[in-house]
Amino acid sequence: MSVKQYVVDAFTDELFHGNQAAVCVLNDWLPEELMKDITRENNFSETAFTVKENDSCVSRSFAPKLAVAEDPVCGSGHCHIIPYWADILGKEKLVACQASERGGTLYCRREGEKIFMAGKAALYSAGELYV
Repeated sequence: MSVKQYVVDAFTDELFHGNQAAVCVLNDWLPEELMKDITRENNFSETAFTVKENDSCVSRSFAPKLAVAEDPVCGSGHCHIIPYWADILGKEKLVACQASERGGTLYCRREGEKIFMAGKAALYSAGELYV
């Protein structure tokens, strides 16, 4: 079994500095329970597992510390995953797949330090900004 783990900042430096996340790069998928065990042991805000598939990547993301057993399609996780695979694959545009139960496809583009994502989305919550 080969697992390369990279520790990254889970969110922006401004609001949540120090919330570590892990990106685990796998040669092959681990059993789901083992991925959940690794996530619990790390105690990071988020742990994303990713494998190379064809010319892109597939991932699963877990965040039990944030009360998210498995994220159906994780945008923040792909902000960490995409730069890794863009460097490895030598591509700035990637079609990424989240292999959760609900799952989804993300159309991602890296421009400098920014990651742009597009795809179908489900409304999670709505609110109003009062200034």
